[in-house]
Amino acid sequence: MTRTMALLAPGGIYLAFAAVIAAGVGVLVPDRVTMWALFSASGTLLGLALATRVASIYQRGRRTQLHSLISEFISHDASPSFTTDRDGEVGFQNRAAVERFGSRGGQVLARSLGELFANPSAVLRRLQSKANALGAAREDLVTRRGHVRLSVHQIGGDGYLWRLEDMAERPVGGRGAETISLPMLTVTENGTILFMNEAMRRLVGERMRTLERIFTDLPLRSGETHEITTPDGKVRATVAQIDGGGGRAEIYLLPISTEHAQPNAGGFENLPVALMKLGSHGEVVAINRAARGLLGKAALDVHLSDLLEGLGRPVSDWVADALAGRADRRPEVLRARRGDKEVFLQVTLARIVEEGRAGLMAVLSDATQLKTLEAQFVQSQKMQAIGQLAGGVAHDFNNLLTAISGHCDLLMLRHDKGDPDFADLDQISQNANRAASLVGQLLAFSRKQTLKPQVIDLRDTLSDMTHLLNRLVGEKVFLALTHDAELHSIRADKRQLEQVLMNLVVNARDAMPGGGEIKIETENLHLVQDMPRDRVTVPKGDYVAVKVSDEGTGIAPDKLGKIFEPFFTTKRTGEGTGLGLSTAYGIVKQTGGYIFCDSVVGSGTCFTIYLPVHEHLAQSDSDQPEPTGVRVHSDMAVQGNATVLLVEDEAPVRAFASRALKLRGYTVIEAENAEEALEMLGAPDLDVDIFVTDVIMPGMDGPTWVAKALEMRPGTKTVFMSGYAEDVFQNGDCPVENAVFLPKPFSLSELTATVQNQLG
Repeated sequence: MTRTMALLAPGGIYLAFAAVIAAGVGVLVPDRVTMWALFSASGTLLGLALATRVASIYQRGRRTQLHSLISEFISHDASPSFTTDRDGEVGFQNRAAVERFGSRGGQVLARSLGELFANPSAVLRRLQSKANALGAAREDLVTRRGHVRLSVHQIGGDGYLWRLEDMAERPVGGRGAETISLPMLTVTENGTILFMNEAMRRLVGERMRTLERIFTDLPLRSGETHEITTPDGKVRATVAQIDGGGGRAEIYLLPISTEHAQPNAGGFENLPVALMKLGSHGEVVAINRAARGLLGKAALDVHLSDLLEGLGRPVSDWVADALAGRADRRPEVLRARRGDKEVFLQVTLARIVEEGRAGLMAVLSDATQLKTLEAQFVQSQKMQAIGQLAGGVAHDFNNLLTAISGHCDLLMLRHDKGDPDFADLDQISQNANRAASLVGQLLAFSRKQTLKPQVIDLRDTLSDMTHLLNRLVGEKVFLALTHDAELHSIRADKRQLEQVLMNLVVNARDAMPGGGEIKIETENLHLVQDMPRDRVTVPKGDYVAVKVSDEGTGIAPDKLGKIFEPFFTTKRTGEGTGLGLSTAYGIVKQTGGYIFCDSVVGSGTCFTIYLPVHEHLAQSDSDQPEPTGVRVHSDMAVQGNATVLLVEDEAPVRAFASRALKLRGYTVIEAENAEEALEMLGAPDLDVDIFVTDVIMPGMDGPTWVAKALEMRPGTKTVFMSGYAEDVFQNGDCPVENAVFLPKPFSLSELTATVQNQLG
């Protein structure tokens, strides 16, 4: 009976009502089957109604219980707290909120906070929107009573808990901005005044809305003297400005003359602007708390040059100029003389007069982050400039080496191996090849080499290299390889990537003269978000990570940031060129990857390479297309009878290429530039089978003139040659269909075999 009554209160009444209906239907409809169907249907409907009613009651009870618990929890909080619904209507106030704002039950929260700061509705909407997305939000605000922090937490599905916290650490002296004896105001980026303290209002006579109403010589410059409009006329004061965050700034007015004021009293000591007062000889007369925090231990009566350095000229000269009024009051960035950490300060000196004696007011602001960004930018510019220089030098050197090695090949054709001069010619050829390898490293660093990318599996690549790597490391060093069982494929230039790995292994071997273990590990890596690291940010996505670690001497922290710079080496003079790691850096970056170094002195070094995963399945070796511009090493006597149009602006290279092709039976027509070549092709009776052209030339470049020539003579074969492929070959593809690329320097046999293969 008790369980039956429980069903009837309050939702069970629907069940009783349904039972009465069912009974009546049973009287009117004697058919048992029909009656049973009606009972079943009514039972289903009654079950749904009952479930809905119970769920509603349960949810309402949970919300009530949740709000009750929160209300009990915040009732004794020292900070004013409110609960509101989605429309902003106040449901509960704790004791602190009632004491500060009065009873606000049934009113919207924006009306309550309107007494505190302007336009609270916009702030509340903004914070409530963030809370809907993130669960909570907060914002620091400047109010008529000082700085406050307004925070909101979403509770339940449609409720919000608001908390208003006075930020005692922000107001000067812990008493709020209104109590500061110095005039102070807060402004936005566009000059709108958000707050003025009592001292500022007394100075200017009323509440102003914009800086233009107060200052006659905008824009304001921190540390300089500006003219202020007051009811009693114009007055001058030194402006101290600090960033308040959120695009706001706090501005303080410092009196120029302080005959009766003690420098460390009241506002000066507790002002959140770093200030130093200097005497007539540049000695520190007074320094406030904020300045001591930046400078560390700073005693009185020491000269400014004992505290700061790095100006580029003597600090004493700068101080003397400022005291004499010769300085333009331009802020300077100096380094603080403190041993615990590196701090850069932006310092502005403003001349003041006290009791007839000249002195200086120094306004300091922390510029460490700015200086760090500047150093990163300078480093980036330097690396870019070196890369451009390396690319240009490599291009010119490759032309010279092509002429040297080419004419050496021509001479070797006229000498047998038993000839006494053959050995000398062979030495010239070998050294030219060594020089070409060095130039190739410059091109790799400058990222202007022509890559031949293909889809590869690093497990196969490292397996093929194992024998060579074991020979490189020697007997004292053990090489250990560990692979991910399901390693993804990548797309890269296999030969260049092998060069990177060999370089890292050789460096690891050299770091362990007494022997040890080198580990090469590969693994799949998924970054769910961007990963900032060492001045760059690795985008989120899938990568194959390759780690090469050793147990060697390690790299000193002051050298770790320079190891990828060209010609920088930690080895002794004569033991390294300083191009190995810069080359590896260039190859990895040109492949679209990232390389980082971690090192602990005495424990070892680990290089980590991140290479993007290739999204498509790797092709089989038989399906791999022949990479563009592959060199054909052949010493066979290729003979041809085709006509070649040779376009090359470098006369020595043109002379060698022309002689080489003529020796193989080709008819060669020479042109010094693209314009001359197009003019020759204008003759209808001239038959040309293949274009052999340089890429980079004065005037029109190779791909451009070839594209125009193919409009007149479609189907003509093309061979491009260049010291570097620059932008037109940046993806490893020729911009002209059915063309091939022959990198300089090339040998006689490579040139003729490439032409023969292209002609088919």
